Amino acid sequence: MATWSNLNYQNSASPLMEQIIFFHDHTLVILIMITILVAYLMMNLFFNNYINRFLLEGQMIELIWTILPAITLIFIALPSLRLLYLLDELNNPLITLKSIGHQWYWSYEYSDFNNIEFDSYMIQSSENLNNFRLLDVDNRIILPMNNQIRILVTATDVIHSWTIPSLGVKIDANPGRLNQTSFFINRPGIYYGQCSEICGANHSFMPIVIESIPMKNLINWINNNSLDD
Repeated sequence: MATWSNLNYQNSASPLMEQIIFFHDHTLVILIMITILVAYLMMNLFFNNYINRFLLEGQMIELIWTILPAITLIFIALPSLRLLYLLDELNNPLITLKSIGHQWYWSYEYSDFNNIEFDSYMIQSSENLNNFRLLDVDNRIILPMNNQIRILVTATDVIHSWTIPSLGVKIDANPGRLNQTSFFINRPGIYYGQCSEICGANHSFMPIVIESIPMKNLINWINNNSLDD
């Protein structure tokens, strides 16, 4: 999760988030090179005194400053398109999770396992001092590691956004519409997110918590919840 004075991305917990970070670094290098070149040219313009009264045209320089930006955009666009298709790909998911946005909480359904359903509310900071303020919930999402997971997202009232930064997942929850995406968690842990859509006065107080566990533990959790039902 994000910490104080951390200007970088959170540590990735999925292959897609790794690719997003790589693309960010790739684009940032190109932007730094452009910035340095433009700053150098501007400094030269400020401090040189060269004057050419007979300069009417410069076809070569115009050709260069037309072609170079086009080539630069290609270097940015091709990895970007590849990443967009990777994020949209759905590869034989093992589990389907349905997430429904309400004001101001989320509901979850495990449709593959006897319709396990529960609501996930934010825990007040005064209830338990061991929890993260405004980030922890009473019922966490339990998902297996090293497996492809599909999530279906919708809402009942206004537009919400189901976002987990460390997994590289951000998908809108629209009333009357079912959106889907998938992700792959490659290590165990607890991952935090929030609603990142301006859906009202308390839009930031809809935390999302995923607990990634081995498959054997998930089967035990499913059996226990099925018995409780």
